[in-house]
Amino acid sequence: MRNYNQKIKLGFIFMASLFILSACSDDYLNNSKIYAEDSESFFNSEADYYNALVAAYDPLQSTFINVLMGEIASNNTLCGGESATDVPGYQQVDDMTHSPINAQLQNLWSWMYGGVNRAAYIIEFEDKTFFEGKDIIIAEARFLRAYYNFELVKWFGDIPIKPEGRFVLGDEKTIPRSPKADVYALIEADLQYAVANLSYTAPQLGRATKGSAQALLGKVYLFQDKFDESATVLENLINNGPYILESDYNKIFEFDGENGTGAVFEVQYTDIEGAGFGCLQCSEGNVAVGFQGVRGYQGTLYTSGFSFNVPTQEVVDEFEDGDNRKDVAILDINAWSDSTGAAFTTGYEHTGYYNRKYIPRVRSTDAAGDLNLTNPNNYRAIRFADVLLMAAESFNRKSSPDDTKAKIYLNRVRERAFGNATNNITTSGTNLTAAIYKERRVELVGEGHQFFDLVRTGRGTQIAGFASGKNEVFPIPLEEIQFSQGNWSQNQGY
Repeated sequence: MRNYNQKIKLGFIFMASLFILSACSDDYLNNSKIYAEDSESFFNSEADYYNALVAAYDPLQSTFINVLMGEIASNNTLCGGESATDVPGYQQVDDMTHSPINAQLQNLWSWMYGGVNRAAYIIEFEDKTFFEGKDIIIAEARFLRAYYNFELVKWFGDIPIKPEGRFVLGDEKTIPRSPKADVYALIEADLQYAVANLSYTAPQLGRATKGSAQALLGKVYLFQDKFDESATVLENLINNGPYILESDYNKIFEFDGENGTGAVFEVQYTDIEGAGFGCLQCSEGNVAVGFQGVRGYQGTLYTSGFSFNVPTQEVVDEFEDGDNRKDVAILDINAWSDSTGAAFTTGYEHTGYYNRKYIPRVRSTDAAGDLNLTNPNNYRAIRFADVLLMAAESFNRKSSPDDTKAKIYLNRVRERAFGNATNNITTSGTNLTAAIYKERRVELVGEGHQFFDLVRTGRGTQIAGFASGKNEVFPIPLEEIQFSQGNWSQNQGY
């Protein structure tokens, strides 16, 4: 297998609907070969498996929509944009008025199932050809299937699964939506396999590792309130993995901070190939970054964007005095304009704040396509700080709580944030639980986690318009319900 020092460059060709997997090609291999879904001549060599693996990584780049829309759904931000009708699907999710007819939810469903099917293609033919190192490719394929299925179960609850391989046309009429418990069981099995067969060092930058699989497995346990299991796997990762907190919090979200010491798993982006609004998922860049940029911006350091996902005063006020993360996470555009002379215009629901972690920075003008749609900023999907905070919660909430250990992990994160131990948390019990929840909010603001943290901990009603018993999950897209011809029922309340 070729060892690339550059970050994995992923191309996009997506299936048109849930069960149809398009032929795949990949520019990062500089290879125009396209393989057919049922080609009997495929999976006969290491190169075939490798090419299929690259194709299975491709849909990770489309998870920009999961991050952007997940943050908009929370109480951290407002949708923003140009007007109340700018990307209606996002506006509806922000207002909790979304229905089964929502183009953005349809995209999320289709793109994530595209990822599931690509990973499952490899798994289905895992025994066809033997070569040294194949177990690593299979382990990565199972990690990826788990990653995509986890996104789907987070958003939609009960979903169709097919452990033995790919979905094919017609399965939608016969395969039921599996209960969440069964979906999680498949995800756990995939991740346990990945943990057992991967090492902490990836064969290529951007690929999954043992640490990626452990962290995601710990998170999957946490989402099911399996705190004992989560504590065990996350502590093993903390003690044995190679990760350390980046000392400079500001560096994490800049170009030179990509794939740093605290990067457990990052979705890799480049600006080599562009996209247009007719095919956002075709971009090699992080589309969400341009969407979150300052509207009409003229000045230094940043470039303009579409002013979506604007932080609220409420989340800004969550930062304590002396917390160095605030100015990294939140751009106060009025203060910035006053100090630098930068000019800007305002959009819909303007709050004066922007998600500074993921707004576009000045870069080369050689980027392909629309500069707003090809930002090369990696998405820091799993950070070591997240691992520490998940471990803190797990030890605090496990069957025999260990608040001493929980505070150690929590305060490691806080000591970096404040630069000292003066602000360490000393409380225990439910007060400690609340402190951990708050810490997750300020540490991870702008990264797409808050909505799901609120839902999994029973705090969804903190979101304006949230209806208990309904908005914990999103509606199955209407087209998918119709394709199933009565096989799938809609989520409650939709």
